[in-house]
Amino acid sequence: VEIVRKTRSRESARLISKFFQKINDYKSVIEFCLIADMKEDAFEIAQQHNEMEHLAKLLKEDASQDMLLNIASYFENQNQYLYAGKYYIQCGDYTKALKMFMQPNADSDSYDMAIECIGLAKNDTLIHMFIDYLMGETDGIRKDTKYFFKLWMSIGKYSEAARTAIIIAREEQNLGNYRATHDILLEIYLMLTKINSKIPNEIEKMLMIIHSYILIKLLLKLGEHMMAARMLIRVSNNISKFPAHAAHILTSTVVECHRVGLRKQSFEYATILIRPEYKQKLDTKYRRKIEAVIRRPDKSEIEEPRSPCPFCGTPVLETTLDCVECKNHIPYCIVTGKHMVLDNWTNCPNCKFPALYTQFKALLQRTQTCPMCSHHIEPDAIELCNNPLELLKEKNENEGTFKDTDMGFSFAETSSSNSNSYTSILPVNRNNINITI
Repeated sequence: VEIVRKTRSRESARLISKFFQKINDYKSVIEFCLIADMKEDAFEIAQQHNEMEHLAKLLKEDASQDMLLNIASYFENQNQYLYAGKYYIQCGDYTKALKMFMQPNADSDSYDMAIECIGLAKNDTLIHMFIDYLMGETDGIRKDTKYFFKLWMSIGKYSEAARTAIIIAREEQNLGNYRATHDILLEIYLMLTKINSKIPNEIEKMLMIIHSYILIKLLLKLGEHMMAARMLIRVSNNISKFPAHAAHILTSTVVECHRVGLRKQSFEYATILIRPEYKQKLDTKYRRKIEAVIRRPDKSEIEEPRSPCPFCGTPVLETTLDCVECKNHIPYCIVTGKHMVLDNWTNCPNCKFPALYTQFKALLQRTQTCPMCSHHIEPDAIELCNNPLELLKEKNENEGTFKDTDMGFSFAETSSSNSNSYTSILPVNRNNINITI
């Protein structure tokens, strides 16, 4: 058997196939029929004994168009629509393939394959068909918003992908799924960066806020209570973005600020916490402490250190990300949440986000993980940036508006990123898709 596999002798393979047929080893029969160039016989045996997947696996790129079509038809007749669709794609029949992926009770694998099919086909009719399906116009079931996002990414419509990402991220954040929110925003941020497209301000701000929230746990674990308190203040200043855990976040802000000596902020957030919308959700074990902070207000303050703005050199509070002097928005450190400074600048080798070199180095020596992209990073993999300001200028110069680079089509900007529901975006814009192949 091994000799025939190596020599590929057709006559020997034919004899061996007969032997395996006698002992009912149909997978081996199919294998040696193919070596003997008896593809029709192999197909018939696969069909009779339900071994079509094995046949398809052995054929790989050697299958003829007719054979691929026969395999696809077999799976369709067996109601194995996912497999049928895959082989219709190989036949180049994208319309038939898409229909296989849009069957009733299709699962996430089918949706992903449908999006891959559309990306290969580059056909606006198929895009409209799939959007109708996602909207529930064919079966009455509206599909998860994330598939709209994947669709736009697949066809290179990054502006629409960005708007959809914002909507999905808002929904996840409102539900308290903060890691999922972070991952969605980071994915679209990195994709837009890769194609040198300008990052929408809303995506940048949402990612900064949610990353600040995620940093809190890390900073507390590292014993950096003052920085954790500063990040809690940043998050609490945007508390409407965290409706699922607003009372818990405000409570943590009061307690942590009081602990590190930020008594004024502790008092301010305690007064917010006793408002009717939060008071009923206040954890009883902290109620006395919160009430004590309010009854005996101590508004003493520890002044926040300042460090120079990387653009103009004006001293700016460490956790402030806008310079009042030059009006520039300052990049933030992904390890501390502080604004970046020129003489301590590095970047994650994977996601390219900036970090203060000394703090990132210290973190990597303990965790070997980037807090932004969660990629494994060795401490020696980072280095001080010699001229970060030039890199910032170069990045700003290279950035353009959203570009449909993959397919070269135009897409009218008819919707606002401030919309609260994706149903008000997609049905309008889908009619503006114009693909030039």
